[in-house]
Amino acid sequence: MFFGERVAAHYDDRSAPPARETVDFLAELAGDGAALEFAIGTGRVAVPLAERGVKVAGIDNSEAMLRRLREKTTEIEVVEGDMTTTRVDGEFALVFLVFNTISNLTTQDAQVACFANAAAHLKPGGRFVIENGVPALQSLPPGQTVLPFRADPEGFSYDVYDVVTQAFSSQHFYIVDSKLEAFPVEFRYAWPAEMDLMARLAGMRLEHRYADWDRAPFTALSPSHVSVWRKL
Repeated sequence: MFFGERVAAHYDDRSAPPARETVDFLAELAGDGAALEFAIGTGRVAVPLAERGVKVAGIDNSEAMLRRLREKTTEIEVVEGDMTTTRVDGEFALVFLVFNTISNLTTQDAQVACFANAAAHLKPGGRFVIENGVPALQSLPPGQTVLPFRADPEGFSYDVYDVVTQAFSSQHFYIVDSKLEAFPVEFRYAWPAEMDLMARLAGMRLEHRYADWDRAPFTALSPSHVSVWRKL
């Protein structure tokens, strides 16, 4: 498991806290209802959302990440399990999955199941929100499969794409105690339009798509999207 103890130990140090706009966006959609975060992790987003008065619950398959969340707060109900199948009691106004984590599901079937599980938790009219990167294929030179995206004093990272299977991996290398440590992680990329079909299969329809949490217009050059689907 990528998000085991080795990653969990440094996750908060290497991940920026969410912008105020992220929490504002989610709090507005939750309204007076409850919110459920898939892949809640250490609570990077869930904790500040709960501090805004939203009742938050979460699912994650990493005991190491959840242990760190429980050290921060006991006010958030968390269930250890797979976000494609695990159920949390109750009905929610909002289910959300951020920070490109839908791509951690490495098959199309798993991604479809994730949408279905989100819909199963939502009350009628509830929303499912995903933040995800747009596949960076426009940046790949013809015939190339590798795209570097980080180089700093702590190390470097690059993505490797397979445009036939829609599989890709992020190869992270960090300098730790003067040694180079590798942190590879596998993904499956999905286009926004493909996610719209997954939502339809789950009984949801696209309501909004933005380029970011500030609701900037989504364009052909947007590197990421924040999409909102509404349960019928």
